[in-house]
Amino acid sequence: MTATLLSPLTALADDLAGPWQPPLSFRLANQRIATLTRRYVTVAHLCDRLADLPHQFQDPQPRRWNPVNWAAISPDQISGIGLDTFCAILLGTINTEAPIRGYSQASRQYLEHFYPQMAQFVGGTVDAAGVIKPGLWEREEKRHTPILTMLYHRLSGERPHPVPHRARPYTPSGAARADLYRHGLHRIATEYGAACLYLWMMAYTTGPLQAALGELLIDEINHMTKFWGFGRWAYPDTGLGMIAGTLAHAMVKKWQQPQLQGSLIHTLRRMTAELAWGQWSHNHRLTFLYTFDQVMRVLWQWDRSLTQPYLKELFGPHPNHV
Repeated sequence: MTATLLSPLTALADDLAGPWQPPLSFRLANQRIATLTRRYVTVAHLCDRLADLPHQFQDPQPRRWNPVNWAAISPDQISGIGLDTFCAILLGTINTEAPIRGYSQASRQYLEHFYPQMAQFVGGTVDAAGVIKPGLWEREEKRHTPILTMLYHRLSGERPHPVPHRARPYTPSGAARADLYRHGLHRIATEYGAACLYLWMMAYTTGPLQAALGELLIDEINHMTKFWGFGRWAYPDTGLGMIAGTLAHAMVKKWQQPQLQGSLIHTLRRMTAELAWGQWSHNHRLTFLYTFDQVMRVLWQWDRSLTQPYLKELFGPHPNHV
């Protein structure tokens, strides 16, 4: 029997998740996920990001990214995941992030009748000629695909060949408030999933590669928080029962119409395919689920602070037509 030689635990100055010891063990991966959660997902940070939303309604300004040494990104900054699998995950995120214009315009249309300020924040404005001036959410999210493409190229040495997901267009059912609720729940879920994915990938990386993923993570947490908090104000009666009913309705519609896009069930199935789930080891799946758990624990704790008086202080009284 040959002994497996492990490099000593190192605390790299530029590592955002704590000690780094290739090859990364299951235990250390979970420790790094917990460290990253404490660093990026705190109740205080979520409160700050939600309180920022009214300011962005008045003066929308894209977040400035922290400096990243892009030229120094290399495959040796990954441990615990095979390079082929890591690049397959990157390609899946490129396919998912690419149709941002379609996502933003569908959201704008669901929002604009009830909440024009939020509609503009997400999807911008459209003039009489149909020319779109992008909203802040689209402008910030639009940065992701070029960054992911560059990461793929730096790590694989090849240009990716993406097959972008087709965003589901605005599809009104005649019940506008219910349509917006379903769409908003879907948008929050996708932002939450993206945040968890980037945090999980950061646990298996170090150096400039990890720092680049960190910038994507910061964006996703910011957007998830704004959508979640605004949704709690817009739908003050929401709760687990309402969420469960919406999910049950989506499952029934998916069963009746198997090709239906836009449901959370459809999104979950598509994302497992996009992210090369079949290439993930048992430990990868467990650490990914642990990431979802760690982030959700903080979100539920933060959610308890979102009282209606506090939300009305941020966003004002509800519009009369709602």
